[in-house]
Amino acid sequence: MSDDHANDDSGRVTAPMQEFSTSEVGVGFLVLLVGVAVAYLLPAFF
Repeated sequence: MSDDHANDDSGRVTAPMQEFSTSEVGVGFLVLLVGVAVAYLLPAFF
């Protein structure tokens, strides 16, 4: 079996290699906090 992507010069970058901005980190952290609140804090109070 051959690796068809060994010499891929299309310039495409995979997700783990892409850089991300501070604002994207902030949005991700906010989504995390909302998810934790819905999953754990909301059931604890109701």
